[in-house]
Amino acid sequence: MAEPILVAKDLVKHYPIKGGVLRTTVGHVKAVDGVSFELGRGETLGIVGESGCGKSTLGRLLMRLEEPTSGSVVFDGADMYSHKGAEMRKLRRDIQIVFQDPYTSLNPRKTVGDIIGEPFDIHPDVVPRKGRRKAVQDLLDMVGLNPEHINRYPHQFSGGQRQRIGIARGIALKPKVLVCDEPVSALDVSVQAQVVNLMEKLQNELGLSYIFIAHDLSVVRHISDRVGVMYLGKMVELGTEDEIYERTTNPYTQALLSAVPVPDPTLRGQRNQIVLTGDVPSPANPPTGCRFHTRCWKAQEKCKVEEPLLVDRPDGAGGHRSACHFAEVRQVIETVDVSGQSPEEAATMSARGGAVGATATVLDKAKEAVSDLKDKVTGQNDDGLDPRAPQAQQAYGSPQAPGAGRSHGDGDATGPDVPGDPHTR
Repeated sequence: MAEPILVAKDLVKHYPIKGGVLRTTVGHVKAVDGVSFELGRGETLGIVGESGCGKSTLGRLLMRLEEPTSGSVVFDGADMYSHKGAEMRKLRRDIQIVFQDPYTSLNPRKTVGDIIGEPFDIHPDVVPRKGRRKAVQDLLDMVGLNPEHINRYPHQFSGGQRQRIGIARGIALKPKVLVCDEPVSALDVSVQAQVVNLMEKLQNELGLSYIFIAHDLSVVRHISDRVGVMYLGKMVELGTEDEIYERTTNPYTQALLSAVPVPDPTLRGQRNQIVLTGDVPSPANPPTGCRFHTRCWKAQEKCKVEEPLLVDRPDGAGGHRSACHFAEVRQVIETVDVSGQSPEEAATMSARGGAVGATATVLDKAKEAVSDLKDKVTGQNDDGLDPRAPQAQQAYGSPQAPGAGRSHGDGDATGPDVPGDPHTR
């Protein structure tokens, strides 16, 4: 990993539960409970997990939009929580956020120019007042929007365009870290791809580091260098993209991956789907020991009393951090990329243990269908003339193949007669 630009250590955020006539504290919601990780320069760290696991709260803690109960965040060598006032404002310039909902995160009463230019009002030393309009237009152009739309309002843009506006606002101050709190969850698939590609482009051009929070595991895999998995306020697994998706050792991560739909229908029966029983425990009263033991098929007595540490555990190719007493690699679904391979090569790859035998069969059938259609239209096949050619040529409006059932001047047909064909006499 590259040199860390952000280091979170034992971050904790507990929200008090008030009750009674005097509104005294009767408990706490443990939204984030001891999370530690590092973010390298120019790196993308994906954070995934179920709803309510503390992902968004973690993002707000990193921005210091929430004050932590305990723990620390070191950003670019400075302790973020020890800064106040002007010092904190200057530090916050280098870490910005893109919010989840592009519909509610933009002020409907302000123009796009005012929304994107607002950071320049808070930090007036970044861009001179006379140059702000030009700076906003440059930002619009950078995120793929028309600079001439600077005076339009948010309701005049689509959802994907609004999210681009949010990204433009986030990069206006040229930050070093951008916290992306589910930036594509409210968008359809095609627009998601556009926004994700835009973010990768901006990362390469500006040298940004991303904290990418999302539910969609496929999107996270596409954009992330490393992935952290959260459950009930805890980080349960942390590793590179290959370590998490190919050699995951934590049962909860394995269950998450097994729930991802497989786009290839021939592989649906091959997937080893893990169905968890029971409900997610309340963060106000999490289980003792391992928090996943109430739903885990591996749970033993040790899991109920001893909390597993997030430490390196073997994964078959080294090791990565996983919080499980009985961590072991489990292949959820085995797939092999056969794009660009011949059916014979694909079949050979499947014989080595891949789940692509059915895929190779589908490719064979598709090629046979294409070849059969070609025979019908051209009137030629491996055995010579194809008697189905005249009907196919008539149906497709193609010129008839020479000699395929056509009558000559002497009245003798050189090809077989096809009943009902207008060319047959």
